[in-house]
Amino acid sequence: QLQLVESGGGLEQPGGSLRLSCAASGFTLDNYAIGWFRQAPGKEREGVSCISSSGGSTNYVDSVKGRFTISRDNAKNTVYLQMNSLKPEDTAIYYCAALKSSGCFLWEHRGVDYWGKGTLVTVSS
Repeated sequence: QLQLVESGGGLEQPGGSLRLSCAASGFTLDNYAIGWFRQAPGKEREGVSCISSSGGSTNYVDSVKGRFTISRDNAKNTVYLQMNSLKPEDTAIYYCAALKSSGCFLWEHRGVDYWGKGTLVTVSS
């Protein structure tokens, strides 16, 4: 079965950290740029970060720059999103997606081959 599975979400206090993982099964991530998206209650889905297939290029939405870091380990077929200095406005369901691209140019507008089912991140005291 071809799928992406996110993990690592949970409840964290403001200022805390979480690391999300996106693991692929049934296919290899080597040729895909991977995007992380999030959807907060009552809001539209937004793109958070992208990493190219080689890992050499990354993009971030302005609201997470300097706080979030995307990385990948192709040997483990996994992409990570390290989230530091979390804020209540980071509360959302986070999804990873294998993009129809190997790069991150205009990544939010690329098609998606595979979506994960999401992992909930709640930032609250």
